Amino acid sequence: MSIALAALVGSTVAGCTSSDEADGASSPERQTSHAPSARPSPGQPSAKPSVSAADGHDVRACADGNCEIAVSAPATLRFKGPAGPATLSVTEVGPNKVEYTVKSGNGHSRGGASGPGQGCITVLRSNGSGNSCGGLGDATRPSPQPDAVVIQAATGEDGTAILQLVSD
Repeated sequence: MSIALAALVGSTVAGCTSSDEADGASSPERQTSHAPSARPSPGQPSAKPSVSAADGHDVRACADGNCEIAVSAPATLRFKGPAGPATLSVTEVGPNKVEYTVKSGNGHSRGGASGPGQGCITVLRSNGSGNSCGGLGDATRPSPQPDAVVIQAATGEDGTAILQLVSD
């Protein structure tokens, strides 16, 4: 695991930024998913997400801590976290770019990625959170972890990001 983590850190430094400001932060296991992407017609920006997600673009689908949505503009998702109400705020989304903040209790984490096939995973626990950003490759949907909400944000080349929240 430590060799894989070292390789991951070395290969993803240029593609993402993240910070974790919650007490008791821990590093999540690397479990990621590949988000599909599609290109809008030349010269026509997409007003709505052009990729498909299980829950479309309905942020309310995330209230229980389990959803897959597509966003093409800043959005706020309120959901049930491990320590009570939590908020995921997508602050920027664009072609191959996504930035967000997660708030739960007194803690918060920030994640961001830019570049094709890039994304971030945030594992939110009652005593803190941890981020991991970089290439998502062809991995599957993030797996649930005990007493946690796993959040994955993946960039899309057309300016649409795929957000997945998974809880146990």
